[in-house]
Amino acid sequence: MGSVERHWDGVRLHVVTGKGGTGKTTVAAALALALARDGKKVLLVEVEDRQGIAQVFDAPPVGYVAHKIANAPGGGSVLALAVEAKAALLEYVQLFYKLGRAAAVLERFGAVDFATTIAPGIRDVLLTGKVYEAVRRREGGRYVYDAVVLDAPPTGRIVRFLNVNAEVVGLARVGPIRHQAQAITSLLHSPQSVVHLVSVLEEMPVQETADGVRDLTAAGLAVGGIVVNLVREPVLGARRLSAAGKGALDVDEVRAGLGAAGLSATPALVDGLLVQAREHADRLALERRERAALDALGPVIYELPALVAGVDLGGLYLLADRLHAQGMA
Repeated sequence: MGSVERHWDGVRLHVVTGKGGTGKTTVAAALALALARDGKKVLLVEVEDRQGIAQVFDAPPVGYVAHKIANAPGGGSVLALAVEAKAALLEYVQLFYKLGRAAAVLERFGAVDFATTIAPGIRDVLLTGKVYEAVRRREGGRYVYDAVVLDAPPTGRIVRFLNVNAEVVGLARVGPIRHQAQAITSLLHSPQSVVHLVSVLEEMPVQETADGVRDLTAAGLAVGGIVVNLVREPVLGARRLSAAGKGALDVDEVRAGLGAAGLSATPALVDGLLVQAREHADRLALERRERAALDALGPVIYELPALVAGVDLGGLYLLADRLHAQGMA
């Protein structure tokens, strides 16, 4: 077999978004593992205060200081970081204004809570700033991380989240805040950053994905791939699936199959199986239509299977292998 083309060589920031319930955090974690193969060092960042990374890896809570959360095949490693707005603000004012102990005074008087929960947009400025710092961090002239994967806010909020620094540039005419905002905006609009969207084959997630592709493109943000999550394989062959969709499965064949399996072909059981078969066929027909809608959007499509036992740590590595095999990492 020839080697698989890697689609995102040169990308340093992989932003992963998707409608709630599509498995966005799971996909981000699997992508981080896939990118970390062969000795790479990858940082996986979350910004929603949900501790989703810890849940996916079945690990202790992730904090504001990056620490290793998993090993990858070939000697690589995934580190995890949960960006918390209050800590980011204290770090930010110390970096730009050298407030020292005065920063603690700000927190004591509630200024930090005000800025991170009430002041519009400040929270997103702080979160994207911390991600930017992680992407650009160097030691000894080399990047600390080979790639950063951001488990980002949902699709409906992603453009505002990523473009918040462009608004800051318009407000801050001079000074370090404007310079920082310009640098973050430049990174997010550069070839070093892409936004991947996660969907499942249902009407609302697919429509939200289509809206996301449109809005990201209009905002000048690079769309990466679309990851179709929780893909189910047909349990019937093509002929039987077609018959099931028409309510025309051979009843005698169903009874014979039950008998061969050592089960009593009662009328209730046979009727129940026929109903389930038709529902299965209808569901797959819906998924085919939604998949066609995703294909029409243009970005490369990746598929991840629905795991029967759910996503445990072993399943997460399996999903990472699938992404690697398809060229996403």
